Amino acid sequence: MNTDCIFCKIAKKKIDAQVVYEDEDILAFKDIKPQAPVHYLFIPKKHIETLNDIRREDADMLAKILLAVREVADKEGVAQGGYRVVINCNRDAGQEVFHVHVHLLGGRGFSWPPG
Repeated sequence: MNTDCIFCKIAKKKIDAQVVYEDEDILAFKDIKPQAPVHYLFIPKKHIETLNDIRREDADMLAKILLAVREVADKEGVAQGGYRVVINCNRDAGQEVFHVHVHLLGGRGFSWPPG
């Protein structure tokens, strides 16, 4: 665990978050600066800084994150209408917290390109 990483602290329950999903490998919680009516972050409990740092042994965990995204999108009622899944990698892409995380955004229309 990176002792300065806010997401590691959330995963270890040292910082409160509004958790919407949890299993042994991943945690999902409400984003504190939501960009849509539904905006959750899905993180591996294992510290991985960026998508560039993912290894083959992380493949099952990443698949579990996407399955959890689908489950939460369905539970929140945005699966049928549509939702967006975003992973930012490094500063130029908008990554602010250097712990891999997947954004689930829904509950409103989105345009393309995103930004």
